[in-house]
Amino acid sequence: MCTVRSEAGIASAAWTGWLSDAPLKPLADILGADPNPFPLLIVAYAVRRMPYVARSAAAGLQQTSVSMEEAAWNVGASRWTTLRRIVLPLIAANLVAGALLSFSFSMLEVSDSLLLAQRERDYPITKAIYVLYDRLGDGEQVAAAMGVWAMALLAVTLLAANAVIGRRMGALFRA
Repeated sequence: MCTVRSEAGIASAAWTGWLSDAPLKPLADILGADPNPFPLLIVAYAVRRMPYVARSAAAGLQQTSVSMEEAAWNVGASRWTTLRRIVLPLIAANLVAGALLSFSFSMLEVSDSLLLAQRERDYPITKAIYVLYDRLGDGEQVAAAMGVWAMALLAVTLLAANAVIGRRMGALFRA
């Protein structure tokens, strides 16, 4: 029984030793003395903005005809091949538009940024605007300028999503 414990201890030490020398450890380390909030921010943004992509994909799927899938099945294509060669190319514009919307709204997310980014070097744009507003002298002007840049980013991504989808932006959110 002592040999089992020692082998487990050796395996555990080897595993933690490998983790401490991993090349991407600084990017993925969310615990410890110097935590990195970016993995948590990515998960938080993805979870909160996933409905944009899902709704966009649902709108694309409702616009595609089932007869194209049935035709592929009739000539012997599997469900995976039908999805990969027929359905995904038909809804690709919807997926790209949903991803652009999700990205643009995630860039301007305030609540997750305020809670998860605690060090100045890790601040996303919204937390930087919040902190710069309190700067003495020109803080309000700098924060306002960054807010204008953030609105310009949002406008550009909305226009890009509109161009990709190829129709009015309101049609993206209709059933």
